[in-house]
Amino acid sequence: MLTFHSESTKLRRAKTELNEGLLMAPFECPERVDLVLERIRASGLGPVQAPTRFGLEPVLAVHDRDYVEFLAGCWEEWKAIGMAGEAIPNIWPSRSMPGTRIPEHIEGRLGYYAQTGETSICANTFEAAEVSKDIALSALGHTLESGEPSFGLCRPPGHHASSNQFGGYCFFNNAAIAADQALKHGHSRVAVLDIDFHHGNGTQEIFYARDDVIVVSLHGDPLHCFPYYLGHADETGSGRGEGYNVNYPMPPGTDYARWSAALDEGLARIRQAGAELLVVSLGVDTFEHDPISSFKLRSDDYPDVGRRLATLGLPTVFLLEGGYAVEEIGINVVNVLSGFDAARAGSV
Repeated sequence: MLTFHSESTKLRRAKTELNEGLLMAPFECPERVDLVLERIRASGLGPVQAPTRFGLEPVLAVHDRDYVEFLAGCWEEWKAIGMAGEAIPNIWPSRSMPGTRIPEHIEGRLGYYAQTGETSICANTFEAAEVSKDIALSALGHTLESGEPSFGLCRPPGHHASSNQFGGYCFFNNAAIAADQALKHGHSRVAVLDIDFHHGNGTQEIFYARDDVIVVSLHGDPLHCFPYYLGHADETGSGRGEGYNVNYPMPPGTDYARWSAALDEGLARIRQAGAELLVVSLGVDTFEHDPISSFKLRSDDYPDVGRRLATLGLPTVFLLEGGYAVEEIGINVVNVLSGFDAARAGSV
């Protein structure tokens, strides 16, 4: 399997994350890329290739222009007014203060475009997000041209980024951008399967009223798990999109038997929808020792995940989402990809 990667994804080196009431080093860090890349090369998964640059047009197809312009200029504006630390939001529009007008001051706009308070914006955040998007689109391009699967070693991740807000370490929604571009290249329906521990609220929001993309997500129950406010089973889409958003929320402590049963149900929904291409938001923070998650999947479960995904028989693009600060991230990611490749080889 061909992997797309750029060292420029590591340009974003945030120093602060708000977690458990403390400012600490972020769990989402450049070392994650190194661990995955090291395992790819050690396992012989396949070649690693640099991405092509695609510009902002594909981004603007799923993200609002004012949001993209905010991200492009936020850090410089923040520093220009003398802020000493990284750009961390501290006020938001809320139920009692809905905020229909966008503030002019950077602190107010930061909150307006933020979902959450844990994710800071630092130097080169926008540049890293651009490269991460390029990786996703390069992986998609390879799969569209060859029919072969591909892996985009994306960083920062993307699935929490909505059409007009960042959060959960995400700025551009790589999976949504790739799915939208797949439609523009001739496919009539695409599936996004999100297997990250955390619900892909941004992907849901972007496609919620559309029937050309079916979004299936397996994740921690939002009554107990971040991002809390989306991801329930009764969120099934709206308008034309009714029935094309499928959530499988599961409780803390979920093991592979329960998780894989939900996966099989999700795969059946994708078959039923008639999807022609699969984008996998590949998070491995379902791992039993992940520091900010609570599922109980083990490393030797992940090859079977790949095998089950291969049963769809679809052109497939894998894009990295979560999996944090543990040595096993590389093992678990490559186990999924290797399981997928082995299943495809056995079916040829």
